[in-house]
Amino acid sequence: MTHPFEIGQETTLPASPEEVWEAIATGPGIDSWFMGRNEVEPREGGAAAMDIGGNRQEAQVTAYEPGKRLATRTGTDDDGRFMAFEYLLEGRDGGSTVLRIVHSGMLGDNWQDEYDALRRGWPFHLHTLREYLAHFPGRTGIPVFAMAPSGEQPTQQLRAALTRALSLPSDAAVGARAHAEPIGLPPLDGEVTWADDERIEVRTADGLYTFHHAPGVVLMFHHLFGPDTDSAQAAWQQWLAGLIA
Repeated sequence: MTHPFEIGQETTLPASPEEVWEAIATGPGIDSWFMGRNEVEPREGGAAAMDIGGNRQEAQVTAYEPGKRLATRTGTDDDGRFMAFEYLLEGRDGGSTVLRIVHSGMLGDNWQDEYDALRRGWPFHLHTLREYLAHFPGRTGIPVFAMAPSGEQPTQQLRAALTRALSLPSDAAVGARAHAEPIGLPPLDGEVTWADDERIEVRTADGLYTFHHAPGVVLMFHHLFGPDTDSAQAAWQQWLAGLIA
């Protein structure tokens, strides 16, 4: 049985409508703050897609008004499930932009857990968008995704392993300094900009690094703006595997 849902969010971003549009309506822009690798065909009726670790979700652009409005919708599955996204932009004095997002659609039998995960995720993603626009304007990020199953390990144990590996206290809070040394990459040195019971985000001079733990799995969604990113995927996957070994 399907269940309808709708999540609305609004935020003020430190960028012009043109800059925000570039971040939300182009593949490279979305890659720089959201999840996975993204594609957007710049026209109403065009194709859009997001690929996370080989899991590709395709959609259609249902509204395309540069600098003002973007909407996409996935196809409807056999069980009636689909996702729709609408982004509305409004410029404000001082070069800032108000961004309103409506995420709606139909969820399946496990709808309550899915809805809760989506509802918790959006404030974090908008925070990451703000970090990107504020600290890496005009730059394109390379997305790095890694995932490792954690079996039956309690989430508290995963959290403790993660904070130790980042040289953070177990009650890591925004403003704390993080440090990690993934093999084959320069050391990570940065500041915690987001910390809740599921995620830790660290901003460095060359990237936004997100570490996410949930029952049965540990994930990483990084956005790298430095020159040397070719080996980052394998190196962070190795780091993550060692974390939960």
